Amino acid sequence: MAQNKVTSAEVAARAGVSQSAVSRVFTPGASASAKTVEKVRTAAAELGYRPNVLARAMVSGRSRIIGLVVAYLENQFYPVALELLSNALQAKGYHILIFTAPNSTDGIDSVLQDLMDYQVDGIVAASVSMSSDLAARARSAGIPVVLFNRGQNGEGFSNVTSNNVLGGAKVAEFLMAGGHERIAHIAGWQGSSTGRDRQEGFVTALEAAGVEPFDVLEGMYKRDIAMAAARSLVDRPDPADAIFVGNDHMAFAVMDAVRDAGMTPGRDISIVGYDDVPMASWGSYDLTTLRQPVNRMVDATVETLIDQIEKPAGKPGLFEIEGQLVVRSSARIPEGWTQ
Repeated sequence: MAQNKVTSAEVAARAGVSQSAVSRVFTPGASASAKTVEKVRTAAAELGYRPNVLARAMVSGRSRIIGLVVAYLENQFYPVALELLSNALQAKGYHILIFTAPNSTDGIDSVLQDLMDYQVDGIVAASVSMSSDLAARARSAGIPVVLFNRGQNGEGFSNVTSNNVLGGAKVAEFLMAGGHERIAHIAGWQGSSTGRDRQEGFVTALEAAGVEPFDVLEGMYKRDIAMAAARSLVDRPDPADAIFVGNDHMAFAVMDAVRDAGMTPGRDISIVGYDDVPMASWGSYDLTTLRQPVNRMVDATVETLIDQIEKPAGKPGLFEIEGQLVVRSSARIPEGWTQ
């Protein structure tokens, strides 16, 4: 037979304090003396009490739950980013709900609607976009939304990205300085702002220097498509001698493909990625890449989200944070080049 749930009133009676004192002890950010906290937590442990977070949310109007949504966990960048986001939000006293969603508007909107039904205080959408309709519903419900590593203008929510256009330009300048003549690009999915912006920065910088891109192919952020694109770039009488790849996840696949073709990255062909995930520094890849400033991106995301939760009238912002090119052995290092 199921036991009745222990109530806060029973905990208060056991601890010899008021019921409101019990509520304060279990409310993040509320004040209670150390003596009261010790008595209440001891009584709660003895009785097996667990606070009902959702019930408290109905009374207070605040759940202290943040929804994190991500569509692309195959990319090694996102487990790192999600861990940092989770830790930063938990340090601020928020609970985390993590949902994965297919990279389509319908699938993402369904997941985000589920999060809104959980009465979350805010939403961080990592590498996903929202429809105009859902964005309007989030605004009406007073739920701030921050897009992480994805830009989307005009919908009333904040965007936090690296400066992808500038990052793409930095890669182009590095490869041109290395004396490459057949510089190709395997781009990210063009339905994403990150894919479009990195390609724009890269191609524009080449063309401004009078260099025509050898070829531009879309890798869709998928390993198999990136490998096929790489094979098509090197299986020619005049193969590409440098490839900028739209993220590290695809760049690892490209390095594997050119090795299968008998070429050595850094000697026969230069490969440059984007993100600087931990695996990029492994000796088997040692990938030159544009580092996303993930710690600063996380700080900006958490700061702007909590600011909008606490100050609903605050305006959303656009944050583009400059990243650094990290030079390793997968690409020819130009003479006299300094980091």
